[in-house]
Amino acid sequence: MTDEKPTVVVGISGGVDSSVAAYLLKEKGFNVIGLFMINWNSEDGECTAIDDYEDVKRVCNIIGIPYYSVNYAKEYYENVFEYFLDEYKKGRTPNPDVLCNREIKFGPFLNYAKKIGADFIATGHYAAIAEINNRLTIRSVDNSKDQSYALYNLTQQQLARTLFPLSDINKEEVRSIAAKEIGIRVAYKPDSQEICFIPNNKHSEFLTKYFNKDLASGNFIDVSGNILGRHLGIGHYTIGQRKGLGMAFGEPKYVVKINAESGNIVLGNNADLYSKELIANDCNFMSLNDNDNNIKEIRCRGKIRYSHKSALCRFMIVDNKISAVFDEAQRAITPGQAAVFYDDYGHIICGGTII
Repeated sequence: MTDEKPTVVVGISGGVDSSVAAYLLKEKGFNVIGLFMINWNSEDGECTAIDDYEDVKRVCNIIGIPYYSVNYAKEYYENVFEYFLDEYKKGRTPNPDVLCNREIKFGPFLNYAKKIGADFIATGHYAAIAEINNRLTIRSVDNSKDQSYALYNLTQQQLARTLFPLSDINKEEVRSIAAKEIGIRVAYKPDSQEICFIPNNKHSEFLTKYFNKDLASGNFIDVSGNILGRHLGIGHYTIGQRKGLGMAFGEPKYVVKINAESGNIVLGNNADLYSKELIANDCNFMSLNDNDNNIKEIRCRGKIRYSHKSALCRFMIVDNKISAVFDEAQRAITPGQAAVFYDDYGHIICGGTII
């Protein structure tokens, strides 16, 4: 018999996290292959793929692993970006990173790894995989870079073939390993911006380029229905927004509701942003059994956006939808964002898209 090493394909981006993930796996004895994924065409907007791939080459050569490049821009455009645009047309605020993880980073990427006979895929996410109720789930990690929230919709099949080498270390340690142990110049490379295809996070300018006049225009109204003025189109705004409204009101006003059908946007005070309840659909019941599509009540902690500090709540599952009530009112529960629910130990129970 031959003692053949398991093969793992690492999604390597040219950043410090994925570089260290690849290095740690090789140090543990895996047969490591680097895979650079191009998810956005440069003609569609800002793209750093050329510079990033040069970093990938340097890193992989230093670590001593083979590397390849694949282009998933078509899949990304059709399965992630078009959804992103459609959500804005409906007055919602999507999180493309959540969908990208399931549809690209753990979709075609995993299929590629299977095709070449690899045993696992791996990424530089700060998260960990655990087993609850004979099902695989993701556990949050205790550092400021915890990324479990954006991974809530991975399937059991995807989780079974995935490794997260950074599950037990924090960002500072990762940068230290990159600088002192590996000696790579990306050790202090800045983190990528929030949404990879929007230059300098200028959402309004970017959306105008793609929508032109397709975004529903209408009025700013107050919570009583009084017209306050015209707005630029619903896609330029999100729940909780205060700056960039284009009008002076004499006091701070916030976007509290977006109505895609009428085109009207409701403005209110900060207090109007707080609510306790939400409903989510398109759910992934990660650590729940497949037949648990009707559950009376579970006490847990819920997150309503990536940067949100989880809060105590209870939820029910009715007809595959999540109905959640927080103990205390939460600010700016936003349709289109993910709601993710955790047990007391940080394991994901389930999650879905807020409606």
